[in-house]
Amino acid sequence: MAFDEKIAHTLLQYPHAEEPPREIIKTPAQIEGIRKAGEINTMILDAVADMIGEGVSTGEIDRLVAERTAELGGTCACLGYQGYPKHVCTSIDEVVCHGIPDNSRFLQSGEIVNVDCTTIVDGYYGDASRMFLIGDVSEEKKKLVAVTKECLDEAVSIAKPWTTLGDFGYAINKRAKDNGYSVVVEIGGHGVGLDFHEEPWVPHIGDPGTGMLLVPGMTLTIEPMINMGTSEVFCDKEDGWTIYTEDGKPSAQWEYTLVITESGNEILSR
Repeated sequence: MAFDEKIAHTLLQYPHAEEPPREIIKTPAQIEGIRKAGEINTMILDAVADMIGEGVSTGEIDRLVAERTAELGGTCACLGYQGYPKHVCTSIDEVVCHGIPDNSRFLQSGEIVNVDCTTIVDGYYGDASRMFLIGDVSEEKKKLVAVTKECLDEAVSIAKPWTTLGDFGYAINKRAKDNGYSVVVEIGGHGVGLDFHEEPWVPHIGDPGTGMLLVPGMTLTIEPMINMGTSEVFCDKEDGWTIYTEDGKPSAQWEYTLVITESGNEILSR
């Protein structure tokens, strides 16, 4: 009752905010399961970090993810998800997200690549992605990657109970625009933990005091996709998955899974 009263009282302060459905608020036991999945997901990305580099194929990254996931007792959530054919997503330069690994696609010096990994452990999900710089990368691309990470870190510093999704969405968009970049609008973060994609949908733009109210026990991803040029994107019609920037300029993305706690948040996978 006190929890419900706190929600009702807070919504009076934020008349444009949305009330969170009770079913997306996790129990302590569920959070512990999601934490374990997140830890293993982080370990898999650590393994990628140890092997990735110039001359490595994205197919090799996919195989490593599959092997390391199995060794750690997990399952790759991507494989077979709505028909997705691989274990992980590898998105290079102008690919915004959902890049499909390929044995014939070798990483080249000067490229930036996002590796997006989701792991199921005992029925719980951990989800995160990282950017990697391959060889001699231009200062322009380095800045894009760094600012995108700043956008994520600032969002994490803001995400706390009794605030809204719009609070950190506004901050992400402002930092990106202040640096001359744009935020992808059509694709966002999401609730996660008991399933791959749950409520809420997490936009990376917004206005303070709008969007869903954050309360303790919510688990979600924040994963801003920041473009060097236009925010417009399109999907490859042949594979049905790969998302590209409309103008062919680079894009970067970082992603964490976190849980909203009584006093702030805890990063569960990074």
